[in-house]
Amino acid sequence: MAGAIIENMSTKKLVIVGVILLLFQVLSFLVGGLFAPSPTTAIHYVATKCVDVRKHNQQSKWFMPWGPHQCEKIRDFSEAMAMRIQANDIVFAVHIPLPNKEMSPWFQFMLVILQFDIAFNLNNQIAEDGAMVTIDVGLAYRDDILSEWTEIAHSRELRKLSCNFTAPKKPENEGRHYDCDLMPFLELGSVAHKYYLVNIRLPVNERKRVNVGIGEIKDIQLVGIHQNGGFTKVWFAMKTFLTPSILIIMVWYWRRITLMTRPPVLLEKMIFALGISMTFINIPVEWFSVGFNWTWMLLFGDIRQGIFYTMLLSFWIIFCGEHMMDQAERNRFAVYWKQVGPIVFGSFCLFIFDMCERGVQLKNPFYSIWASDVGTELAMAFIIVAGICACLYFLFLCFMVFQVFRNISGKRSSLPAMSRARRLHYEGLIFRFKFLMLVTLACAAMTVIFFIISQVNEGHWHWDEHTVQVNSAFFTGIYGMWNLYVFAIMFLYAPSHKRYGDEQSNGKSSVVRRYPRKRPSASRSTASKRRSR
Repeated sequence: MAGAIIENMSTKKLVIVGVILLLFQVLSFLVGGLFAPSPTTAIHYVATKCVDVRKHNQQSKWFMPWGPHQCEKIRDFSEAMAMRIQANDIVFAVHIPLPNKEMSPWFQFMLVILQFDIAFNLNNQIAEDGAMVTIDVGLAYRDDILSEWTEIAHSRELRKLSCNFTAPKKPENEGRHYDCDLMPFLELGSVAHKYYLVNIRLPVNERKRVNVGIGEIKDIQLVGIHQNGGFTKVWFAMKTFLTPSILIIMVWYWRRITLMTRPPVLLEKMIFALGISMTFINIPVEWFSVGFNWTWMLLFGDIRQGIFYTMLLSFWIIFCGEHMMDQAERNRFAVYWKQVGPIVFGSFCLFIFDMCERGVQLKNPFYSIWASDVGTELAMAFIIVAGICACLYFLFLCFMVFQVFRNISGKRSSLPAMSRARRLHYEGLIFRFKFLMLVTLACAAMTVIFFIISQVNEGHWHWDEHTVQVNSAFFTGIYGMWNLYVFAIMFLYAPSHKRYGDEQSNGKSSVVRRYPRKRPSASRSTASKRRSR
């Protein structure tokens, strides 16, 4: 019998392939759970208050909080008032990383969150309508402790204070601190240097209402988040191992397609396109980021992941649609435009949203779409809508799988009229397709869960809630699941080598049409079975 490997492979061999893929799936979870550390590390910093004794050309000097050339420091603002030091002459300095530590390109990215420590003062309260803080900030780097600092970026940013004072605003509660939300501050797409220095000024101009009504700021705290080097090495090794495996099966699959006398059908083209998108996301170009300062790697990674998501979600729709054997039209991409169109449009919207933040951060790492009310509302709306759309997509996919099951079950009514051997053969095919559909549904559920969690995890500082801890095992397990699923689909739906019959020559592969419309004669059926053996 001509057809795909899933139709012609013996049950024993199919079980062996399934067990091997299952073992690799378990291994992908174990790699992250046993060998890789947690994906990210958060380090807490408290800014040092330095005094700028220079009155001219202030931007030419960087203020170090410690070390041989450390700045002149004060402990608090009361000391500054006693020394008649103005607020404009105070610089908050933070050295990243902590003393006797070094940053590494293996950290891949650096995200810095800012929080103000503001004390309650009856004569200097935070404005009720929400105060805006003007931050004059500079970022510099160096690769050894003796060289001069080199500026990366300098910007003047606005951040909205969102603070809550739980106690009554009475004189006896003066000195107690507000509960202030975290603020987005800095994001770098690569960590190419060993040392970074952040200098923050809070300029005050009462006439222009700059930094007026922001309360009595005591300290500035930063939280630096970067990817763990150990996790990066495990992740790179996994990508390096999986890239040739998917590339080889993809070349093998397309070679089998081209050996047929008919052109490839829609499902076969979609499977090949899925393999290309998986290879694109697999290629470990991140290795180059270890030696080069490629700040665009975060944006490039988002684009690659977006292309794969679009291809995978579209494939599942067409995969289920092509298995509906009573559907009037098949093997035409235009039939699925109503289902695939919203997927492409949603992916394009997410791309525009990503470009609005990470695209701008390529020039100004202090920019954040979360900094303004409009940007925050827009970002929150995108995350919520994306989560709702992902859930609706999964429900629609479940409905399509249910239709496929109902369609296949309806075909079973014709099985008793067949011979025993032929009936057992088609019952085996029905079981295989149902099992594959359930596996597809499970992969879709895990993908949707991973997408929602990754979106919430990326914006968890802005939600001001506890983060869902996404551990290394989940990352490597889902990534391994994608690769194994694509590998299995290309292997099982490749044309069988046993025979390329007339059905393929006419462009009516059994991948698309599972059951013959006309019962073959007994002699022809017997001869066909002998050839397939």
